[in-house]
Amino acid sequence: MKAQEFDTKFEAGEDLTDDLDFSKARRVNQQNRRVNIDFPAWVVEGLDKQAKRLGITRQALVKIWIAEKLKEAV
Repeated sequence: MKAQEFDTKFEAGEDLTDDLDFSKARRVNQQNRRVNIDFPAWVVEGLDKQAKRLGITRQALVKIWIAEKLKEAV
């Protein structure tokens, strides 16, 4: 399919899923990168308390909170 035909179908709101190859699809800037951060013990204890209350891991809590703050900053 030529790009112009693809654009026309897209602009018309047609379903393009059959025209796409998802086997090599990737999300930009979604690669994981390891970051080490040292916190005082009281911060880690607070994180653990909140994570337990929410039923998630400390790492998940930190990721969620940082992502929320970054969205607010935009």
